[in-house]
Amino acid sequence: MADTLAHWRDATGAPVYYAVYREGEIDVVCVSDTPGSPAVEEWADFRETGHAHAIGQCLLAQLDDDARRDHLSRHPVRPVTPYTVRDDHSLLRRLERLRRTEPVVERQEYALGTVCAAIPVSIGSMAAAVAISLPAHQADRLAPAAQRLQAEMGHHIGSLTLSISI
Repeated sequence: MADTLAHWRDATGAPVYYAVYREGEIDVVCVSDTPGSPAVEEWADFRETGHAHAIGQCLLAQLDDDARRDHLSRHPVRPVTPYTVRDDHSLLRRLERLRRTEPVVERQEYALGTVCAAIPVSIGSMAAAVAISLPAHQADRLAPAAQRLQAEMGHHIGSLTLSISI
């Protein structure tokens, strides 16, 4: 898995994250970054702030209504930055509008100065996502990098799936 993420990191020029929704929680399984392109600092627990970051929103969008509401009952929507979605209703509306295969994008909702995109991954019944992050001043690179990541994932998703099934 680490080699695959490193390949995607190099292809996109951005840190790459792999996360799953397991046993009712968001779990960032692996991160591939470099000193020149560091990962976002987890200053607020990713499990508790899924509503605020692209990874969490992507994973929550893949859940059924009951699982999504269960998650939000345990980890309520709360402001993390001035840009964070403000309430359950707004978040649920946003998640309903997402298309199954399109990247989920967030701009400074989890961390000021950072933009992120997460792409849903289908691994059986498990919700999973691969994501990238960039400094906000490079926001114009986010969409092209996410498109590149999606293309790369199409070529290498088998190695990621194999890593999960072991």
